[in-house]
Parts: sequence; C-alpha cells; structure tokens
Amino acid sequence: MIVTLVRATRSALLAPSPGDRRSAGPLLGAALLGTCLATAIAPQAAAQDRPGVTATELKIGNTNAYSGPASAYGVIAKAETAFFKMINDQGGIAGRQINFISLDDAYSPPKTVEQVRRLIEEDKVAFLFNTLGTATNTAIQRYVNQKKVPQLFVSTGADKWGDYKKFPWTMGWQPSYRTEAQVYTKYLLQQKPDAKMAILYQNDDFGKDYPAGVKDVLGDRWDKVVVKEATYEVTDPTIDSQMATLKASGADALLVAATPKF
Repeated sequence: MIVTLVRATRSALLAPSPGDRRSAGPLLGAALLGTCLATAIAPQAAAQDRPGVTATELKIGNTNAYSGPASAYGVIAKAETAFFKMINDQGGIAGRQINFISLDDAYSPPKTVEQVRRLIEEDKVAFLFNTLGTATNTAIQRYVNQKKVPQLFVSTGADKWGDYKKFPWTMGWQPSYRTEAQVYTKYLLQQKPDAKMAILYQNDDFGKDYPAGVKDVLGDRWDKVVVKEATYEVTDPTIDSQMATLKASGADALLVAATPKF
C-alpha cells in the first residue's frame, strides 16, 4: 500500500497537464492524499504558510507500538521509515525530502495522545500517516479533527473510520474487521455446516468488531453455532485461562481476534 501511495503521490506532483496524462495514477495520488499533500504542489510562498510543508521538506507524523504489548507491530513503521528513506534517496517528492517522524506510544491511548500533541503542536507535521491501533486512534480522533490535521490511512480495520460527516479529517484504508469476520464465518459454514465455534477477542473496539461480524452472518443461528466466547485485556500477561475455557466448550472451530502477543 505504501509503495502505491508514494508512487502515486509523486506522479501526481510531477505529472504534466491533465490533457497529457495517460494513466489514472496522478488522479489516484490526488484522491488518496487530498488536501494534506495538495499543499506540496502550492507555490513556495503559499507552501511556507502551511504547517509541515516547505520548499524543501514534507513533514509527516506517525505513532506506533515500538514497545509494550503490541510491539510486534513496530516493524510496520520501521518499514515505512526505510521506504521513505529510499524515496528521499531518489530525490524525494517534487524536490521535497520526507521528514517522517515516528514516535513510540507503546499501544497506550494516553501515550498516543501525548505523542500526537507533540507531533502537531511542536513538530508541526503536515498530517498523520498510518498511526497504529483502534483504541489509540480513537483517543486522538476528536483532537486531530478539531485541529484539522489529516489523520490518513489509520492502521486499524475497526468499523468506525468511515464517518466522514463527523470526522472529515480521518481516513481508514484496510478492510474492516467486521467484514473480515463475516468472510471467515461464511467460509466456515460452507466447509463445515455443523461447526461449533468458539471466539476469543480483545476487549475493545478492535476485538468486538469480530463477534459483531459473526452475528451479522449467523443471525438467529448464533446460539446454535457459537458455543463459547472469551475476552482478554491487552495488558493481560497470558490467556491460559481463556484457552482452557474455550477448549472445554466442545468447539471444533476457533476465531481469534488478538494482537501478536497472543
């Protein structure tokens, strides 16, 4: 996704006049980045009035879990950092170098709020890109929208990121967790019509979207198919007791909505 994003963006910034365009790439780039990168093609004087954009630099903010219970996800931002470095080594975007500022929030919403305030108020980034986590993005969504700072391609598939009327500055990108659960459930019923399902999920908006998707498919068959549910908190050291309970339920299929820690 990030490869497509940056290449399309660079195409949009460097493209000739509309009549000379031979592909949808420039249009895709403009659609993806919207107003946040539209500033990058403004005249130099105008660009200097825009936070995070100068004649030589485009400043992008990010938070990720480099530590804490979801630290396995830190590799996402590390890959993004490496990719943006490659783009910079190739000349940047329209001559502008990308300054990608990625801060650790340890997958903790209060820490995310602290770090995002720093990115917006001190570092003065042009926009946020691919900030990780459902609860963490929820914690900053209202603040970011009040500040009118684009919160783009949030790294979460929760079913809440499409409310463009209430939160016009927030944009998701990946298929929703709820849709994912619907796909799993339909496939399970096709392959094993008499399945007995157990569900383990994280006790937050991320995890709760999965049983919601299962219910969308099962409807009034829920009680016949789902024999046991169990939840865990992101701070729990283990899920041994939950797994013992699910094993004892007699289920022959297990849906897990968990972070890599488990």
